[in-house]
Amino acid sequence: MPFLARVATTAVAIWAAASWLSGITVDTNDHGTWASIGIYLLVALVFTLINMYVKPLVTLLSLPLLILTLGLFYLVVNALMLLLAAWVTQKLGWGLEVDGFWTAVGGAIVIAIVNMVLSALIPDKIDGRR
Repeated sequence: MPFLARVATTAVAIWAAASWLSGITVDTNDHGTWASIGIYLLVALVFTLINMYVKPLVTLLSLPLLILTLGLFYLVVNALMLLLAAWVTQKLGWGLEVDGFWTAVGGAIVIAIVNMVLSALIPDKIDGRR
């Protein structure tokens, strides 16, 4: 999937997680609809970059735990990436707030499911055929 499409689907997934879970909020400062969309896109950009560059390293380092738990530790890795994105955006003075670890686990599950559904709906390549 192209990078911008990945950021857009992640923004929708973060919006869904913030809407469905009470412990996840995105501080949009009530500046209007377009500003809120922009903030969601910036949070999604940070989250996508973390997933692209930090998550593979964390996954590699936690490989023994992933094998031992038959992949369930991957939920912990996803939650940690969400908490890291929240920490980065809060250091920048805007964005994502996650109340705790278990909220991050729930948010990571919601984001993964929404991303999976949206990624299935978006074609990988536009080839011009009908």
